[in-house]
Amino acid sequence: MYQVRRSAHSEFTPVRQLKYHVLRWGQAETTLPPLVLMHGWMDVAASWQFMVDAFSPAFFENRTVIAADWRGFGLTGLDTSEPGAGASYPGHDNYWFPDYLADLDFLLDHYAGDRAVDLVGHSMGGNVVMLYAGVRPQRIRRLVNLEGFGMPATQAAQAPRRYAKWMDELKSLHRGELALKSYADADGVARRLMKTNPRLGEDKALWLARHWARPNAQGQWNILGDAAHKIVNAQLYRVDEVLAAFAAITAPVLSVEASHNQMEQWWEGKYTLAEFHQRLQSVPRLQQAQIQDAGHMLHHDQPEQLARLIENFLAD
Repeated sequence: MYQVRRSAHSEFTPVRQLKYHVLRWGQAETTLPPLVLMHGWMDVAASWQFMVDAFSPAFFENRTVIAADWRGFGLTGLDTSEPGAGASYPGHDNYWFPDYLADLDFLLDHYAGDRAVDLVGHSMGGNVVMLYAGVRPQRIRRLVNLEGFGMPATQAAQAPRRYAKWMDELKSLHRGELALKSYADADGVARRLMKTNPRLGEDKALWLARHWARPNAQGQWNILGDAAHKIVNAQLYRVDEVLAAFAAITAPVLSVEASHNQMEQWWEGKYTLAEFHQRLQSVPRLQQAQIQDAGHMLHHDQPEQLARLIENFLAD
């Protein structure tokens, strides 16, 4: 199994009636800006461990690195009242982007106060941090977006069907039809991770599986993610709002893509990489980079390559 080189301190922080789970590496009090890492959809804060281990000693020295489980992922909002109950996130049956923005704002209040931070987001987390940097530009010193491409443009005429689909999927959730698959053991979770990402080595998969899932009372391993995340968002994706947020970003932004880019495959022609690059032109201070021999989980595939890229960008 993967051997951790830099151990994280696990803690819980009150955020908007939730106990937010946070991993913290390095020193609690430092002179450098905190480095905040926000994971993607159906992922957890521990997913950043490989990249944190890959940071150079010179970069890591005198630095605080913070990663949080978004609400409804990992241990944030998890019902821990019954040990062995599996993965239950009571109180939520759908999730909204404005909540992610507010949660991040509260987290930065707690961990950074008035200090600007260096902020990194992957995938869904990349989408959130890009919006957040336009909403709270004064709070960001440097911003890194890892494959946070956004979504296809929508039209107002889609709203009636979108609301209907949202309500239908809510009913499916409450009937138990959207439950996430469970696995016989942690090794099964690891095999699932390697099937999704063939570049993920077995040592990393075995380690990550024990942070990505946990056993229930019957011994089955449940993914630490709320099935409600599978429900379509009732709100339309407004590109004009996104571009307005991008234009309001004052921090330097590094947008990073993997050499094996799957974005167009996911959206089946509804949204292209060229469209995303066009949107990025609204960002005032933009740099772009590519990680070689990597797929969407580039912080798993090439943590050393990504660590060097981020180090150089933050020190620029």
